[in-house]
Amino acid sequence: MANSAASPTRMIALGAAPLMEGFALIGFETYSNASKEQLEQLLEQLVHSNTRALVLLEEGLAHSAGPWLKRVRNEGGNIVVTEIPALHQAHEYHPQVEDLVRSILGAGALDDIAANTLEKHS
Repeated sequence: MANSAASPTRMIALGAAPLMEGFALIGFETYSNASKEQLEQLLEQLVHSNTRALVLLEEGLAHSAGPWLKRVRNEGGNIVVTEIPALHQAHEYHPQVEDLVRSILGAGALDDIAANTLEKHS
């Protein structure tokens, strides 16, 4: 059954229990300590039901290489997947998109952007 245009977007977060507690407080559907297999099952269900969803994945799950995660990321569409850092690693967090930006714009690209942003706001 396809969703109508008025169907709400599901907000889903998967990760460690302490991190999921915070997302549950702001209204996310949460899956604490979810396995890669549970992630794959959820994504398969979302695709087959044509459900719109914002899916936040803690870093470890975001780097899993399951076929449904790859499909959702490659096809785009109704499901947006984004990565969030683990609570204990928030200060050292390094999203994969940084590597892409550096490979295209050069090693210092993000440092230059950060410096320009700081200059504009000081």
